[in-house]
Amino acid sequence: MSTDLSASRPQGAESTTTAGRGKRPRPPFGVSTVSLLAVLIALFSLLPLGYVVYMTVTTGWETAVELIVRPRVGELLLNTVLLTLVTIPLCLLLGVGGAWLVERTTLRGRRWWAVALAAPLAIPAFVNSYSWVSAVPSLEGLWSGVLISTLSYFPLVYIPAAATLGRLDPAIEQSAASLGLGPWAVFFRVVLPQLRIAMTGGALLVGLHLLAEYGAFAMIRFDTFTTAIMVQFQSTFNGTAGNMLASVLVILCLFLLLAEVKSRGTARYARVGSGAQGKTTQLPLGRYQLPAQLGLLALTALAFGLPLWFVLKWVITGGTEIWAAEEFMPALLQTLIYGAVGAAVTIVVAFPMAYLAVRHPSWFSKLLELSNYVTSSLPGIVVGLAFVTVSIRAVPGVYQTAGVLIAAYVLLFLPRALVNLRSGLAQAPKELDEAAQSLGKTPFVSFFRVTLRLTAPAAAGGAALVFLAIVNELTATLLLAPNGTRTLATEFWSKSSEIDYTGAAPYALLMIVLSAPMTYLLFQQSKKVAGQ
Repeated sequence: MSTDLSASRPQGAESTTTAGRGKRPRPPFGVSTVSLLAVLIALFSLLPLGYVVYMTVTTGWETAVELIVRPRVGELLLNTVLLTLVTIPLCLLLGVGGAWLVERTTLRGRRWWAVALAAPLAIPAFVNSYSWVSAVPSLEGLWSGVLISTLSYFPLVYIPAAATLGRLDPAIEQSAASLGLGPWAVFFRVVLPQLRIAMTGGALLVGLHLLAEYGAFAMIRFDTFTTAIMVQFQSTFNGTAGNMLASVLVILCLFLLLAEVKSRGTARYARVGSGAQGKTTQLPLGRYQLPAQLGLLALTALAFGLPLWFVLKWVITGGTEIWAAEEFMPALLQTLIYGAVGAAVTIVVAFPMAYLAVRHPSWFSKLLELSNYVTSSLPGIVVGLAFVTVSIRAVPGVYQTAGVLIAAYVLLFLPRALVNLRSGLAQAPKELDEAAQSLGKTPFVSFFRVTLRLTAPAAAGGAALVFLAIVNELTATLLLAPNGTRTLATEFWSKSSEIDYTGAAPYALLMIVLSAPMTYLLFQQSKKVAGQ
């Protein structure tokens, strides 16, 4: 005996279920339009890389080899390699060690230390260098560069490592301990391998910052590719020798990217078993409580306390005269304007690519994303040189205009917006768009009333991170800013280069004040990802 189940199904239910299954909401401008916008953005983002390739080819093989294979390049390469090989392991040691103490031990004041270890990110590296030179005027060379770089960049490892430790399932560690492994053996054989992605990602960020940094190393007279390229540009205005140095710098950046991908491995670290994740066991520090407290105190004092102390010292020494409104107000206002406009434009430019990646994922969308990450890994000085060359040769009228500077900011910091937007769109269910469109709303209206509203918090977070980056950006701004432009970073650099430390102090303090809330937001976002 057969039963016709369709007879009992409400009329129209079958068609609704069939139509709704796997259906994607229509984007407000059509998939082809969104894809075209994403392609144009990707092509635009490849401009700096294309510039490097073009300049290398047009220079000629013999000239290029002559300019690259010379003692000066060997000296710069040795400095850069030694700086990277020493600084990255130190950042890994401090970042992972600090994260483990905060997340996995009975460290007293854990909540306070969690924020304190992230705080040095609020101080730009060139401000850190300015403070250390104020404390020890004789600082110069490789080891001074290692000191300042390590204190400036170890939070780039600490933040992802702490977030990862916060969400690791302790069941594996408990199993290892039950088999007789001691705390140190459990850490090295169980915990540390699960931190591989956080460690390689943090190491990559540290390495890219080391290759891109200019102000911090110029202040202590330590020559790297970036400082040498800037000297070449200032002396010969984008000469061939500077372009060849830029090509070597790009190769080093791409090498770091490939090394990070290779070291990341293919192992899976996600928990797939049933049931809730267990509560992490906090290891007792016992007699190591005091050494741990003193070690963290020394680290935060050197990385955050000393720079802030000397900035405030110079501010107090300068008195009220250095706070004349006509001196710092134009720089503050222009910094806020460039930061706000740059952040807004970056969010708008990143949206088509993020939408395509989340709502229409494919190898094509992944390829478009990759182009942005490659460009963002290039130092600001390379991006600046690319815009200088292209604007002078192709569109002379736009050279040293605000639009060119904003475009450079967009290319440099697009991934910061892209990552946040992608996360926000992933949390905005497409079914809500489908429901709005099924109720008669046009794709354009449903996009603004549903998707855009749900993505707004993530967009705001991305905009905040881009704003922070623009406030502290120096090299591209020095190369591309219109005549008369005064930002906090460029004014600080101008006065500190003239050894006017009291005059530079207000600009340093304002950059720290503007950066502190954004650094805290970054820290809070990492904790949110970890479910804490």
